[in-house]
Amino acid sequence: MGSIKRYLQFVKPYKKVIILTVVIGVLKFGLPLLTPLILAYVIDHIILVDSIGTDEKVQTLFWLVGGVILVFLVLRPPIEYYRQYFAQWTGSKVLYDIRNQLFAHIQKLSLRFYSNRKAGEIISRVIHDVEQTKNFVITGLMNIWLDMVTILIAVGIMLTMNAWLTLVALALFPLYVFSIKYFYTRLRDLTKVRSQALADVQGHLHERVQGMNVIRSFALEDYEQEQFGKRNKHFLNKAIDHTKWNAKTFAVVNTITDIAPLIVILAAGYFVLTSGLAVGEMVAFVSYMERLYNPLRRLVNSSTTLTQSIASMDRVFEFVDEKYDIQDKAGAVRLEHTSGAVEFDNVSFQYDDENEPVLKNIDLAVTPGETIALVGMSGGGKSTLVSLIPRFYDVTAGSIKLDGKNIRDYEVRSLRDQIGMVLQDNVLFSDSVKMNIMMGNPHATHEEVVLAAKRANADGFINELPHGYDTSVGERGVKLSGGQKQRIAIARVFLKNPPMLIFDEATSALDLESEHLIQEAMEQLAKDRTTFIVAHRLSTITHADRIVVIENGEIVETGSHTQLMRHEGSYRKLFDVQNV
Repeated sequence: MGSIKRYLQFVKPYKKVIILTVVIGVLKFGLPLLTPLILAYVIDHIILVDSIGTDEKVQTLFWLVGGVILVFLVLRPPIEYYRQYFAQWTGSKVLYDIRNQLFAHIQKLSLRFYSNRKAGEIISRVIHDVEQTKNFVITGLMNIWLDMVTILIAVGIMLTMNAWLTLVALALFPLYVFSIKYFYTRLRDLTKVRSQALADVQGHLHERVQGMNVIRSFALEDYEQEQFGKRNKHFLNKAIDHTKWNAKTFAVVNTITDIAPLIVILAAGYFVLTSGLAVGEMVAFVSYMERLYNPLRRLVNSSTTLTQSIASMDRVFEFVDEKYDIQDKAGAVRLEHTSGAVEFDNVSFQYDDENEPVLKNIDLAVTPGETIALVGMSGGGKSTLVSLIPRFYDVTAGSIKLDGKNIRDYEVRSLRDQIGMVLQDNVLFSDSVKMNIMMGNPHATHEEVVLAAKRANADGFINELPHGYDTSVGERGVKLSGGQKQRIAIARVFLKNPPMLIFDEATSALDLESEHLIQEAMEQLAKDRTTFIVAHRLSTITHADRIVVIENGEIVETGSHTQLMRHEGSYRKLFDVQNV
């Protein structure tokens, strides 16, 4: 029940509204409990009374029932409205709070976590599983209590009418409770399995929708249909397993709730025939059985719903409990400004314990304002090295120092504030060009956005778009070319104006014209800033102050372009191959 206890922390701020909703609900369910009493009175004190004339009986009947109808017309609509409104309002507010916390949690999880998880599965937890927990608020904290109060009121009235008949009515309660307890645990486990199967389908679907161009280009529609069918069939099987057990639950429990009123009818009829029980009382008592077992049937439904909610709760909090790989240490200080002096001191790194180290004993000192180019064969560790500077990952051994201080001693967000990054595949959000540039500084003015675009050689093509800076770029910038996306990415770094830069394969996939424009923007951006360039095309980094050649996770050469060409080592071989 740990998940329930944790969930209640989100419910706690709204406990007054919940109590008010329950009180209103008691009135809602309490009013109909008058009906059997009215029915008994009409039978025993109006219809079956011989001493009163028919006209007087009709008049009394109309006054009595008319008065009750008037009370119902006045009280029932506002009671029903406010009970529904407050219940849904509270559930929606709790879900709002949970999703807000989950999104904050998502933003703190490391890239290592995301490299091992499908985006669709994460979305499933935040959307589907959180939505399922809403039933816990409405059903578990409101409806169950209302049904229990209704049962207690009904039992109280029945006891005042006939204690023995009440005991008969309650005879099957222990069997009902045992059935609920028996089916509950298994149903919860099956619900968790079904939810995971659904998350797998959603994760697979999310990936395939994003990669639809690959599916089309390789004519993989039939193959992918088969792959999706396998996952969909797996979910179907788990859903059917859940449905079977759910059906067993209803079959057993509803049989109990159907038999109980028949037993009462038998006993009540016997008391009418042998003990002088009034006919009206018998009819009222049987009516109360319906009032008693309707809430019981709802409790069965509630038990099933709660089981599903708690299983979803377990999955939500399982996600919440994911540890942060990158956290601020106690006493971490805010980095207000940096000169850009970076030192790699005997740095080694591996992604997990099973894999070989990606970087081994890296020693490299970078002076403020220096431009460092990292080159070498693919898979050598260049991109990994630069990803350690903003602490996307933490070093396995050694340390990275900024201005002579270990970067772990700084607050991680303040460290990243000092770094601007342009990657090979920059993600643009499905928003306007302007909003994507403003990711560099959400509080920038329009004039500052335009200036940043001009410096990035992007203003020209932006003005040619249908709506200029207000043009939507589509999901992941699908409406723009690779070169246009890169220039927008550079524009937002201009807008951020950080003292340190990282260009990771920023021009490797572009045509020569786009590469020239972006190279020009990058060189302007890099002036007087410490800059790291990971490059595949060596012709783009000959201007660097120092070129570092990395092979198999180790530095094998350093020097300027001229020095390394004279040395005739690994760099010279790579350069000659690319310029044949």
